Amino acid sequence: MSADTTPGLNGIADSSAEVAGVLGGSGISVTGVEGAAVGSGIEALAAGIWFAYLNEAATMFEQQYATRDDIDASMRFGCGYPVGPLRQLDAIGLDKAALILETLYEASSDPRHKVSSAISDLVAAGKTGEASGAGFYTYEAAGSTDVVADEAVADAEAGSTREIKLVGVIGTGTMATGIIEVFAKSGYDVVYVARSDEKVAKVRAAIEKSFDRAVSKGRMTEEAKSEVLSRICGVTKHEDLGRVDIVVEAIVEDLDTKKELFRSLDQVCKPGAIIATTTSSLSIDDLAAVTGRPADVIGMHFFNPAPIMKLVEVVSGEQTSAEVRDTVVELCAAVKKHPVLCGDRAGFIVNFLLFPYLNDAVNAVDLSLTTIGDFDPTMKSWQSLPLGPFSLLDVVGNDVSLAIEETIVEEFGLACYTPALGLKEVVEAGKLGRKTGEGFLSYS
Repeated sequence: MSADTTPGLNGIADSSAEVAGVLGGSGISVTGVEGAAVGSGIEALAAGIWFAYLNEAATMFEQQYATRDDIDASMRFGCGYPVGPLRQLDAIGLDKAALILETLYEASSDPRHKVSSAISDLVAAGKTGEASGAGFYTYEAAGSTDVVADEAVADAEAGSTREIKLVGVIGTGTMATGIIEVFAKSGYDVVYVARSDEKVAKVRAAIEKSFDRAVSKGRMTEEAKSEVLSRICGVTKHEDLGRVDIVVEAIVEDLDTKKELFRSLDQVCKPGAIIATTTSSLSIDDLAAVTGRPADVIGMHFFNPAPIMKLVEVVSGEQTSAEVRDTVVELCAAVKKHPVLCGDRAGFIVNFLLFPYLNDAVNAVDLSLTTIGDFDPTMKSWQSLPLGPFSLLDVVGNDVSLAIEETIVEEFGLACYTPALGLKEVVEAGKLGRKTGEGFLSYS
């Protein structure tokens, strides 16, 4: 199925009055707020893009790739969304969501609009969300918005975990610097590796500057600053990581470069040391395969800025041991992060749900169905998002965004994931976003 032979967003635009009629006839807005009016122009287009995201979250749950709570927590903590997608579907009403998706699918032929079995099965069982008192979640009563805990399922016997005292970090960028800060502030001794003494000093200076800001704002005392800094040691050789209990790499997002590093770490790290990667899109299995300890390799995807963002995606490869996974989950809690569990596939949870939505927004502009100036504020206000899609692309970096899109389409093979021409063009023009002063928007 290709973009050239399916109506896609053009089909939704051509059927905008019908789409808007279904939305308006449901008596709700896409956010689940009663009585909101829905027009037939940009709102119908936005609905097509947003419901693809909601439906894919339901499909992710259907496939048992991640739990309901982890899917919703990922989008709340990883993207700053006010509500997770499955909870939002319950608020809209699963029967109404199914009708909206059917209308969108008829107009677009986009496979992401084909109603997920996770939705249709619940509707068939009479579980339509808040209105019925049960959907993806269980509520105190029909019509209630108060979620109650589901019946507890007996947990498997808790497994063993490894003791973590000394943490290693590799990298000198913003992410690596933030991760060093997170561990040190949580009481861990940290050894970080940079490529030169100058880069070692640069990282330490960045951490000191961050702590100085915290002191000036009353969030940290000078004594606490000195104590935390005393736990941090910068080095230039991988061999100095021989004593660490876990090493977290945060280097350039390039598979060959990371493979070379993992071969080195396999040689220098002690037996039982965990080797973690902060990759946002590369395969954990590919990295584990170059080591002699695949059971000790795991994804630990922090979100930027690491000291502020609460989410960490804990990504298990095919051979990652339960002990390693449980140790990393325990470690996330110790550094006051919210861990979510998922398997090794392109995009993990957040990026797989987020970037096709962002890509769709670019496609809509490419097709002259809307403009950046109209669509960015529309999505931000309509869904109460921290940023509109184009502003967010510029924050992430358009080169990074394009790489993630390419990874997703390479793995899943659907034309609907093909990177938008407009995204390719801004990258080719060097307009990478905020970091270059210009992207889809200008920051000069």
